[in-house]
Amino acid sequence: MRYRRLGHSGLFVSELCLGTMTFGGSEDMWGMIGQLRQEEADALLGTALDAGINFIDTANIYANGRSEEILGQSLKNLGIAREDVVIATKVHGQMGEGPNARGSSRKHILDQAKASLKRMQIDHIDLYQLHGFDPATPIVESLEALDTLVRQGHVRYLGLSNWAAWQIVKAVGIAEMRRLAPIVSLQAYYTLAGRDLEREIVPALLSENIGLMVWSPLAGGFLSGKFDRDGKTAEGRRVNFDFPPVDKDRAYDAIDLMRRIAADKGCTVPQVALAWLLHQRVVTSVILGAKRVEQLTDNIGSTEVTLSAEDLDALDAVTRLPAEYPGWMLARQGEYRAQMLKDEHA
Repeated sequence: MRYRRLGHSGLFVSELCLGTMTFGGSEDMWGMIGQLRQEEADALLGTALDAGINFIDTANIYANGRSEEILGQSLKNLGIAREDVVIATKVHGQMGEGPNARGSSRKHILDQAKASLKRMQIDHIDLYQLHGFDPATPIVESLEALDTLVRQGHVRYLGLSNWAAWQIVKAVGIAEMRRLAPIVSLQAYYTLAGRDLEREIVPALLSENIGLMVWSPLAGGFLSGKFDRDGKTAEGRRVNFDFPPVDKDRAYDAIDLMRRIAADKGCTVPQVALAWLLHQRVVTSVILGAKRVEQLTDNIGSTEVTLSAEDLDALDAVTRLPAEYPGWMLARQGEYRAQMLKDEHA
């Protein structure tokens, strides 16, 4: 297991992160994702820690707080020292019936931070993330509330999730201008089956030195290798919960190629998909959500898969996004100057 610096912070996190969305669901949307109880969660967390994973991600909205509760109890059950793990959680989703029980207002952020700490039985959150963009709350209000939590010692680092590039850069500018605690990470969807992030968000993250945490790295199980063009499907979350959206034709082309690469390397298709992400410069940590220890163990094996330049070129060719404006114009107009930079460092 390798450890990478989270954005421009001094915090190092494992290249794989244990996601807890499968913890505690009932007969609702979260139940379709996972319904793991305490003993099963303990086993997954123990497996992750034994493999060197020190990074754990959850959210207040997962199973309406139950995921945080199970995670906190797992840490106690396994006797894990607080300083040995980096715990990330999120705020934004609806946690009650009232009009202020959702969003990124100062009230909701401060209320939910206190509730998350209580549920997880901890005294601080290492990485607190805004789970979505709230069009009803000024960005500065959200950032000032998060800064308050940092100054109080309840939160150590700040992140975003599912924000557009312009929103991220605007938040970075506001934090710098007002000397607020900085944004160090973004959690976002990124896979071989969905590379939309590369148009605007990846350049923004690289420019501002913000770390990327990848959610749903197997596209909700679509890149597990269990799905075929002929319409046959195996059991799994995708059967009943077809999310996130996938360009299936392009994804099937990728799966065909990944199967060949996996056969050549003696690994599994999911390991190839995860290894591709770990080879991307912008990626800090890939979040793994699992229901079974065997599934988690297989995914962890991706850290041992090395893709050659030929493998990466082939995967890029079969999944590359079609050119769109202004991307193709920026590349054309900047080609000469970009080559000068390459020559300078040659």
